[in-house]
Amino acid sequence: MRATPARLFHTLRYLQHENPLGLPRTGSIPRMQRGLPERRKIKDVAKVVAVSSAKGGVGKSTVAANLSLAFARMGYRAGILDTDIFGPSIPTLFNLSGEPRLSANNQLLPLSNYGVKTMSMGYLVGEDAPVVWRGLMVMKALQQLLHEVEWGGLDILVLDLPPGTGDTQLSVTQQIVLDGSVIVTTPHTLAVKDAVKGMNMFKKVNVPLLGLVQNMSLFCCPHCHQDTAVFGSNERVKELCHDHSIDLLGDIPLHQNVGDDGQRGKPTVVSEPESSRAKAFMDIARQVGSKIGL
Repeated sequence: MRATPARLFHTLRYLQHENPLGLPRTGSIPRMQRGLPERRKIKDVAKVVAVSSAKGGVGKSTVAANLSLAFARMGYRAGILDTDIFGPSIPTLFNLSGEPRLSANNQLLPLSNYGVKTMSMGYLVGEDAPVVWRGLMVMKALQQLLHEVEWGGLDILVLDLPPGTGDTQLSVTQQIVLDGSVIVTTPHTLAVKDAVKGMNMFKKVNVPLLGLVQNMSLFCCPHCHQDTAVFGSNERVKELCHDHSIDLLGDIPLHQNVGDDGQRGKPTVVSEPESSRAKAFMDIARQVGSKIGL
């Protein structure tokens, strides 16, 4: 006998589930395994700071690279770890390539440039090769980057996190001891909204929020020398910092040279050390260092 639509609906009603996709409850943190892993320090690294943004395209990697270079200019033994498995940026920003050698302890040896030690998945795969991996392989690779690199003694390690608030961010915050986090955003409404999500993620996993960096804040016309807020008013970011009791560490202007410097593998702190842009990065690094007791 052919089922009527009413009978089908009645049957399907009993198959419905209040949470069919298995999404986590509001405010809870997904558990990738039974029990959370124990956080531990990265060997031979004194301080670790994560640079994050929940929105892509806000210049987070550029900020992270320049911060690590700023720490090196201040006399610290600095390093940067690129935790973006699918879209690593550090090899390009530091003009480095080639597969890392292994130490006597079978640990990866960082590649260095401009006085900063670096490690990235971009060194382990071809420059144009896509990383087409499922979650478990990604997490295994991330674990190796976090715990199987021989840094040789660092005062500070900057982590360049990928955009978002997913598996990578959770694995990093649950596996290692972080001394703090820095959120990068632009004044644009969409970026600011996602910055709030990033801030709330760090709050949930009990990682200190050191402050917020506003990137591409103002554009100064080289002809008329007037400032233009290309991505909207800076007041939006100031209100965000006030509402969430977080410090605004600094503004990085929208300037062509910042992008050009990164593309040619010589970031602003190295290529234009006396520029106002480099001085802004240096000031942010000094504030971060002070907050973490560097």
